[in-house]
Amino acid sequence: MNEDTFQRFSAADLRTFIDNTFKAFEVPQADAAQAADVLVTSDLRGIDSHGVARLRKYVELMSEGLINPRPNVRILRERMSTATVDGDNGLGLVVGPKANQIAIEKAEKVGSGWVSVCNTNHFGIAGYYPLQALQKDIIGWAMTNTGKWMAPIFGAERMLGTNPIAIAFPGLKEPPVVIDFATSAVSFGKVQIKRREGKDLPDNWILDPDGNPSNKVDDLLTGGTLLPLGSTRETGGHKGYCMAAMVDILTAVLSGANWGPFAPPFASRVFIPEKSVGKGIGHFFGAMSIDGFMDVDEFKTRIDEWVQRFRETKAAPDTQGVLIPGDPERFAEAERKESGIPIIRPVIEDLKWVAEKAKIDWIQ
Repeated sequence: MNEDTFQRFSAADLRTFIDNTFKAFEVPQADAAQAADVLVTSDLRGIDSHGVARLRKYVELMSEGLINPRPNVRILRERMSTATVDGDNGLGLVVGPKANQIAIEKAEKVGSGWVSVCNTNHFGIAGYYPLQALQKDIIGWAMTNTGKWMAPIFGAERMLGTNPIAIAFPGLKEPPVVIDFATSAVSFGKVQIKRREGKDLPDNWILDPDGNPSNKVDDLLTGGTLLPLGSTRETGGHKGYCMAAMVDILTAVLSGANWGPFAPPFASRVFIPEKSVGKGIGHFFGAMSIDGFMDVDEFKTRIDEWVQRFRETKAAPDTQGVLIPGDPERFAEAERKESGIPIIRPVIEDLKWVAEKAKIDWIQ
């Protein structure tokens, strides 16, 4: 980014600002701090599309009474290793961590935990949740469905969300392997960033309203669709479509949330689903205790060996060598902890609007 187009802020200042924003809308102190942690973690890890850039949208939804600031998050159905949770239309940034913790506690007790969630909304970056599991030597999974943006293979109509998947594995001396990706060709948040920057989209991201390839953001916003991960049938798009379908079923069909084209959008004015087939959107969390499979240090040592061997891969021309899943986010976090988090000017203007709406001080 050109330094004229952004300003850097410390993670601490952003955390305080986000925390104060949520508290201004009657979110309890502990929940506000939790929500701020999810968003700041996203920005620290370089996933700008899902961090503080989303704060205005949360504020708009809370201002309109479309998010419950004080949800009663409760278990609807439960067995030793499974549960279904109702998020009471609370912030996904609060409901998600609570449900994820239930999965982790089950894994600690019986070896694994699997929790589906309905009646919730946008939960931030999927990768946040397995990172919490790693602190307990647990392999964590996280998935969510989203409002419809993506066409199925051979389709020209939005039917599925970007439906991300994340999973993480701890190393002993090496950093963890952290896998976090949308099952669409790109997340909608990255399209929003291109729009704020006034740039066209790369090839193979979207179709226009008639189902033709396009590079124009407006073609997506006026009825076009995102493509699945892999883009076309010939380049493997059917695999992204199948993964998105899997996420939709685990997060929404299984939990009692709205699935597929009926999932309510986070950007509430983009479209209104024609009907409801459940409550809110859905999440799905998994937790697997490593010591249920092998000694924890042995597993971590084997992860180290896996990482080290992959780092020795012969590099392709004009590259710096093979990346391990999680490397880009780890590099970004190290740099941003030292230099600050870059926020582009349009997002800064949104945050100043947030400060005015919440009647709190902007960062000085």
